[in-house]
Amino acid sequence: MNNPAKFTTSQIRADFLEFFKSKGHTIVPSAPLVPGNDPTLLFTNSGMVQFKDVFLGAEKRSYVRAADVQRCLRAGGKHNDLDSVGYTARHHTFFEMLGNWSFGDYFKKEAIAWSWELLTKVWGLAPERLLVTVYHTDDESYELWNKMIGLPPERIVRIGDNKGAPYASDNFWQMADTGPCGPCTEIFYDHGEHIAGGPPGSPDEDGDRYIEIWNNVFMQFDRQPDGTLVPLPAPCVDTGMGLERLAAILQHVHTNYEIDLFQALIRKASELTGMADLENKSLRVIADHIRACSFLIVDGVLPSNEGRGYVLRRIIRRALRHGWMLGVRQPFFSKLVPTLVEQMGEAYPELPAQADTVVRALQAEEERFAETLDSGMKIFDDLAAKVTDGVIPGVDAFRLYDTYGFPVDLTADIARERGMTVDMEGFEARWSTSAKPRGLPASSAVA
Repeated sequence: MNNPAKFTTSQIRADFLEFFKSKGHTIVPSAPLVPGNDPTLLFTNSGMVQFKDVFLGAEKRSYVRAADVQRCLRAGGKHNDLDSVGYTARHHTFFEMLGNWSFGDYFKKEAIAWSWELLTKVWGLAPERLLVTVYHTDDESYELWNKMIGLPPERIVRIGDNKGAPYASDNFWQMADTGPCGPCTEIFYDHGEHIAGGPPGSPDEDGDRYIEIWNNVFMQFDRQPDGTLVPLPAPCVDTGMGLERLAAILQHVHTNYEIDLFQALIRKASELTGMADLENKSLRVIADHIRACSFLIVDGVLPSNEGRGYVLRRIIRRALRHGWMLGVRQPFFSKLVPTLVEQMGEAYPELPAQADTVVRALQAEEERFAETLDSGMKIFDDLAAKVTDGVIPGVDAFRLYDTYGFPVDLTADIARERGMTVDMEGFEARWSTSAKPRGLPASSAVA
């Protein structure tokens, strides 16, 4: 088995890029979190966003093979993991996606062979710990895994359609209702029998035993309006591997928050808040949120009451509220920036270049919210004490938002920790009749 001390997060990034550089790939820098080529997206939420026009044939690049480490954000719109951060082992607002790409060059054989080589030869993962899924009609991928790689049939899972709906499957990817699409093959790591959960495709697949680490998408069809699949003249490869999940495996820990990068941030948050328990949920939330907030500011987003700026404000205020829960009454969040620069500045030089801007923006927001946080929490406590059915009335949630600047998802987060819920329909009804600021979203469903 591999040596966990060797595989720092920084080393894993470097290994990945060096490996694919040796396979003739051009190393491409991460795109910003604000998409430059897709107005329908709030944030860059996957590695393929910056290559979307290439896959659609609207753009030509000077290379046909690429590899990158893409910073991603899922904290608004259709892709929103914000409410899960702090409650699960692997959800983040900000995460990094390792990807290798072929634009009409190599296809399934090379992609599968190289993924296996990198995982088992370079990083030394035990082959018997790995199993894969393929789309149920993708016999080509099945044969490559079975005959070329040598995986036994019991470790190759065919994943079919979702209740018979055409192409509605985790193992068939499509960009939209029409256009480029194709089957996927996913690689899973088996943490062992001592962890609850079953293999993909089983009733217990949502357990923590089998964790997906790498997805290879083979775009080989152009889906027509009538559903017909027409073979693409130049099939492409689009892959994605979560850096944080991979680091947890290579460093022999079970949750993403135990990897070196997060531990450095958590230790600094512990120092700033006085919370000695490094497994404390609030420390994990703070460590996650400083990455998202800092990189949003680096990419030109500032706190505001509209769109992306509002999402940033929500994330900052959620982090500050978790600091408040730990007894912090002074600005602390911006003091995590130097530690973040130490951990990620080499991979993303734009971060240290704009560190002062990040600190100033976070400090201003901390000062803005400090007084209202304390007052708002007292109001929430009073409201919660009067609740008899476990539901915070929507009109009261609106008052917290309208008077104290509490986004309703923050109120819902606090309520959930106390075993309560928020009457969201009542909140929305009150919000819709108010003199609301233009563009201010009512809830976490930012479009």
